[in-house]
Amino acid sequence: MAGKTTSARRRAFYQRLAAFEAAPLWEVLGNIVPRQPTSHYHAHQWHYSQLRPLLLEAGDLLTAEEAERRVLVLENPSCPGQSRATPSLYAGLQLILPGETAPAHRHTPSALRFLIEGERGYTSVGGERTTMREGDFVITPAWAWHDHGNDGDEPVIWLDGLDIPVISYFESVFSDPHEESRQPLSRPEGDSLARYGQNLLPIDARSPYGPTTPIFNYPYERTRDALIKAALGAAPDEHWGTTLRYANPIDGGWPMPTLATWMTHLRKGEQTTALRSTDSQVMHVVEGRGEITIDGQVISFGPKDVIAIPGWQWRRLSASEDCFLFFFSDRALHEKLGFHREERQ
Repeated sequence: MAGKTTSARRRAFYQRLAAFEAAPLWEVLGNIVPRQPTSHYHAHQWHYSQLRPLLLEAGDLLTAEEAERRVLVLENPSCPGQSRATPSLYAGLQLILPGETAPAHRHTPSALRFLIEGERGYTSVGGERTTMREGDFVITPAWAWHDHGNDGDEPVIWLDGLDIPVISYFESVFSDPHEESRQPLSRPEGDSLARYGQNLLPIDARSPYGPTTPIFNYPYERTRDALIKAALGAAPDEHWGTTLRYANPIDGGWPMPTLATWMTHLRKGEQTTALRSTDSQVMHVVEGRGEITIDGQVISFGPKDVIAIPGWQWRRLSASEDCFLFFFSDRALHEKLGFHREERQ
């Protein structure tokens, strides 16, 4: 009887609190500060073979100029309509048809491009143009002018990755269109890679993009060759396989202040032991076939597929063919804010 009376008194007290837009922490503490990380998102796979025809169909419906950015957003079905692959990561597939230009603009979110298909697409960033080839990892720093185009005869398609959900949390997402569809170029192609990407730096090296790397194209040819040689030189890590992370040559940190990026190589028959970490990830299959197991869910993948991996879910990889896998993640933020955690089995 006393318990019922106490409960009734508490409910009445809570109702009085609600009238003043207040609430008792002790009723929700376990939910807002749980014993371990929890995610409302589930792992999800997007098959490139299914989405490519739809992306090309979008190319028949509207031009790149009309769309500003002709992109199919990869939406995690756990939270439809929110334009999120994971709680903190945006992903999409962008199409540029021959002769098209995606008009120049700039925006507060940081962006990355990972070229999936095509050989004569280009992007211009901060007055320098770079030709994009399959497997290249290209960066658009926050608030840097950029435009894209296609000088070839075939479609160009790449994976977009942005930190839009994070910037949206701060209500700080905005953009600015350029006066011209293509920004004026002020440096020759290859300038940034020559200055910063040859194990050499200018004597007073500083990135023109603040905390973002001054290199905005990391060529796949070099990355792939490095991974193959690294795999021959040492046994693969039990949990990571042969993994090399992309780096900012100025400070050795992640290339982008909010997004971590790396490439994993698994030779045919190799598999990793399970681990989990607080960061959420998006994995793109550059080459190869295999399986990724995420909290017991087995996902078979093939070339050019994209898979969302929520945080704090056990993951392990196995390769039925030689695999090269590109990842981007919010780990850079987790580390800066001091709450990144990892567990290994």
